[in-house]
Amino acid sequence: MLIFSLVAFLSLTITDAVLADGAHHDHHRTPQLAGRTTTSVSFENDRVTITFGPVDLPSGHDGELAASLPKHVFTVPDDMIMTGFHSAVFQKDGTPLPRQYLHHILLINQDKDSAACPGEPLFFAGAGMEMAQTRFPAGYGVKLTKGQKLMTIVAFYHGVPTTKDVMASFTMEMAPKGSAVQPLEVYQVGVNTVCFTQFDKRRSDESDEGIAVQRGVQVDRAPLKFRMDGCVKFAYPHGHDQVLLIALENKTAQKTLLRTVPDVAPDGAFLSFLPHQVYRQAQGFPINTRDEYEMVMVHHRPLQEPQTNHGMGNYLLYMTAGGCPSAQ
Repeated sequence: MLIFSLVAFLSLTITDAVLADGAHHDHHRTPQLAGRTTTSVSFENDRVTITFGPVDLPSGHDGELAASLPKHVFTVPDDMIMTGFHSAVFQKDGTPLPRQYLHHILLINQDKDSAACPGEPLFFAGAGMEMAQTRFPAGYGVKLTKGQKLMTIVAFYHGVPTTKDVMASFTMEMAPKGSAVQPLEVYQVGVNTVCFTQFDKRRSDESDEGIAVQRGVQVDRAPLKFRMDGCVKFAYPHGHDQVLLIALENKTAQKTLLRTVPDVAPDGAFLSFLPHQVYRQAQGFPINTRDEYEMVMVHHRPLQEPQTNHGMGNYLLYMTAGGCPSAQ
């Protein structure tokens, strides 16, 4: 059952439109849609807001990144540093909708390569039904350069009730111009397949919606090797209904690095990741290319629940390159 959440309606009266560009890099594959509602991007002071829709649901997905609307490519009007972000889903008249309407929002820098997924552009920010309020530790941020082509994609769930004029928004908070900010690299990890060029290698019970969750307790694991050394400062978690735990573990060092438990309803419906469950530390923790790691997710589907749910357990890791500073 969908659980209604109190999601504030974000004002759409934003001035100074960001420059838009429908082009894309030929060497990166992107999904193509046509004949659907467009997306708008607006800029005001130290905030960039992307608005999707309105669109009538349910709506199908298309392309490697499971888009519900055409991809939209834009550029920022000046060099900027993203220090946080938040999202919302609602109807055109401002009525908040359950967070379960939103499958994902992706922000992709087409002019920067992904460290986690070779041959793909960088996925640098996004949201799912968790729609967690994100603020990096002070003094850290993700650099966005003037002229870089930034692509945004939205996907709504297939199984939502018939609903008219559905919209979503994604707002990036930017550091004031001239701020001293250390750059963060972005690295995605998950139990489910996170690289879209690897979607053809997904397990048989995995789809765009996630990994099928059977009745009772289900534990899923996936081995992980990092392709860079880094110091993780922030970990954005992503999960679906019936998830009980997402974790990142260093198997070589026998150490649990991240252990994220969501707030859920009695029937297992996802409510939120409470702030103390979202990792945010300036000191950070190290990851490296030498050790063996594992992603873990645990779900519980009530025995009497007839409908198969699909689970995900992901982190978007924000890290500085190299090792962590010595603890004082």
